[in-house]
Amino acid sequence: MTDPNLPSRRRFLALGGASLAGAVTLGACGGSEDEEGGERGGAESFPTSDPGTRRFGEGDVGIANYALTLEYVEADFYAAVAEADLLSGEALELVRRFGEQEDEHVTALTRLIRDAGGKPADKPRTEFPLERAEAVLELAATVEDLGARAYLGQAAFIKDPEILAAALSIHSVEARHAAALAELTGQKPARSAYAEPATAAEVLESVQPFLRSS
Repeated sequence: MTDPNLPSRRRFLALGGASLAGAVTLGACGGSEDEEGGERGGAESFPTSDPGTRRFGEGDVGIANYALTLEYVEADFYAAVAEADLLSGEALELVRRFGEQEDEHVTALTRLIRDAGGKPADKPRTEFPLERAEAVLELAATVEDLGARAYLGQAAFIKDPEILAAALSIHSVEARHAAALAELTGQKPARSAYAEPATAAEVLESVQPFLRSS
């Protein structure tokens, strides 16, 4: 039986429509500098994929599985924090609520991958440093900011409009999580006027310390 509370693919399109229009507009604007300092503005020079997601599969399914892997890590992180008996009050309530939303992201991405004919990525084993409440909340803010940057970094490479809408709608929630946690820890909710995308290689290197090899 289908869960009536689970966002449908059609709802993802509705949620992501406005963001999709914004992404297309930004993509049509002037070029930016590439890693070697040259300007990158024409369609011929714009990259068509991120090599870092290919380990998770080809094309949109690979990107979706990359996102699913990050959501597994985030969901595990919040579950571990909630069980660690480090937080109370507003902070604990926030962690529990965000954890539930990350679980919903896992479920929704798993469904999208299967609907696209792909196989969802295996859930990795995770381990997190959970010693002090302040450090845990700061780590949560960092992880959420990284998640938002990860989705932004893949938006230009997604071809399926339904998967793009899903990615953009989740990106928005990740960014709101990051802003709420930043404010809770005394940081600036928005450090600049524009969000900075992150490549898959950058993101995976950042989360590697939380992944167990066995």
